[in-house]
Amino acid sequence: MTLEEKVGKTLAELGVTDAQGVESLFAEVRAAMEAERQPLVSQGVPEGDREKTCKALRDRWLARKGGLISLVDENWLKRSPKELKPVVGRHFNELRQFSSRMELERLLKDVPAQQRRAVEDDAGQHWQDAVPIDLRPDLTLPGYRRPLGSIHPVTRVMREIEDIFLGLGFSIETGPEVETVSYNFDKLNIPETHPARDDWDTLYVDEQTVLRTHTSPVQIRAMEKRGAPLYIIMPGKCYRHDNPDSTHSPMFHQIEGLAVDTDITFADLKGTLDFFAKKFFGEKVRTRFSPSFFPFTEPSGEVSISCVFCDAKGCRVCKESGWIEVMGCGMVHPEVLHHGGIDPEKYSGWAFGLGIDRYAMLKYDINDIQLFFQSDVRFLEQF
Repeated sequence: MTLEEKVGKTLAELGVTDAQGVESLFAEVRAAMEAERQPLVSQGVPEGDREKTCKALRDRWLARKGGLISLVDENWLKRSPKELKPVVGRHFNELRQFSSRMELERLLKDVPAQQRRAVEDDAGQHWQDAVPIDLRPDLTLPGYRRPLGSIHPVTRVMREIEDIFLGLGFSIETGPEVETVSYNFDKLNIPETHPARDDWDTLYVDEQTVLRTHTSPVQIRAMEKRGAPLYIIMPGKCYRHDNPDSTHSPMFHQIEGLAVDTDITFADLKGTLDFFAKKFFGEKVRTRFSPSFFPFTEPSGEVSISCVFCDAKGCRVCKESGWIEVMGCGMVHPEVLHHGGIDPEKYSGWAFGLGIDRYAMLKYDINDIQLFFQSDVRFLEQF
């Protein structure tokens, strides 16, 4: 059955009763349209016949009376069964957009005019249509050069942090971004009364499933899987119910570190993080540890570095204090070790967590975290 015969019948007469059949029909129409248009675009039409040929093709498909698109509208869309009308309507709208290439102005723009040239053979000189002049390659033009991309600044900073800890003997561990409440909160010693578990702070999939709020659940999974001793870092995406602004995003990147072994002390933690800060921010940077509280570490602390912009003299970045808070840390709570299947009487450990996006903002002096996620090439091509 030809296409003209098909568009003259209803879907019921064509035996089409489901969405798959509708999709197949419309795909056939689009293929036929392109099959008639493409030869003209690739080969061209003699100058004297170009407008007439383009108009005839336009009328065949888009004429209000008798055009193939009009017949599709009349017989397939308007006379389709009620249950198929939504899917037919969607495909018909897509077909209308697709058929815009059959508009006369578009065809005259896309279809090149063939030039005629004199050819001499045994029968004498005669004229024949030549290759469309528009399609002849100009060998004097430079070649096409595709612009190269660059590594995203957040990825660049993440790899830099990973390299520092890989050099210290740590390994990289990953885990699911859709996490259970048990791994995200309970096994990390975060009680049900903790404000982080409220739905205005955490994105819940259902009552027992969340988008992880930190990469800390990977610590439990790694302890369960690998036991002790354990030296790992855990980079990845995290999600919180934050309103987007210059310093907050509902999706952000975090990297945590965990060391579990015999005779691990807070001095090991301080020495490791001080070494990391000097490798990342420069040898002149100084670190400061201040007491803090986290449910999963005891004791806990906040790590600050001397401001790298003003050399600790005071500026807008450090709010005139000379110090910038860069991460949280502490000794792993015995209850967390127990939930990970590790004997807290035999082993101890420390952990830290930092925001990769904040580190990228510090490193490249960026004042709006939203710039990382807007896909603005003008911003990204600077890196």
